[in-house]
Amino acid sequence: MRNVSVIFRREFTGYFSTPLAYVFIVIFLALNGALTFYLGRFFERGQADLASFFTFHPWLYLFLIPAVAMRMWAEERKSGTIELLMTLPVSTFEVVLGKYLAAWTFVSVALILTFPMWLTVNYLGDPDNGIILASYIGSLIMAGAFLAIGACISALSKNQIIAFIVAAAVSFIFLSSGLDMVLAFFRGWTPEFVVDAIGSLSFLTHFVAITGGVIDLRDFIFFASVIALSLFINTALVDIKKAV
Repeated sequence: MRNVSVIFRREFTGYFSTPLAYVFIVIFLALNGALTFYLGRFFERGQADLASFFTFHPWLYLFLIPAVAMRMWAEERKSGTIELLMTLPVSTFEVVLGKYLAAWTFVSVALILTFPMWLTVNYLGDPDNGIILASYIGSLIMAGAFLAIGACISALSKNQIIAFIVAAAVSFIFLSSGLDMVLAFFRGWTPEFVVDAIGSLSFLTHFVAITGGVIDLRDFIFFASVIALSLFINTALVDIKKAV
């Protein structure tokens, strides 16, 4: 873990040495506030909860997380620093894990900065803090899944814009696969078990279950599995690129 820690500190510090970190955090907080209080009709609903706040998280992550992930490997390959990084006495997986944890921690900082909203609803009423806590955890691990997918895509391209677009497209597939209109398309010509399998891949379905107060360990295991599989693929892709 010492090698992972070194990579983590290098990457995490790197985020705050560029305007990216501050731009991301400001946009994330501003959009969260605008969507919650205006589109989410926070005050008109007359309920002291954060349901409207978490409703928009999957869609915010769909665009903001690929913006963070696109530089993780694409920038290293474009600048040529990936060759230097791989000459260090560390394994590929240690580099992948260190870079991923740094990016995930950075996203966590942005999410933590929304805690005043939690304090606000407690001041205004008596919300179910257990559901809010589970929703925060669910939001964080869903962001981790988006980020892991984005990191895989970033490892495939030197162009950050291409990495962003492809990561957003793949993330959208995972996000929308459980929507009724998507499942209805497959229901007419595929077996029911295939439809169920497609629906089970939806980030939105699992996250909505968590935020709705249905605390099912399978939802958290799903996101953790996506992260683990994506990190494995990411490691394999970097190894392949290194060998070429």
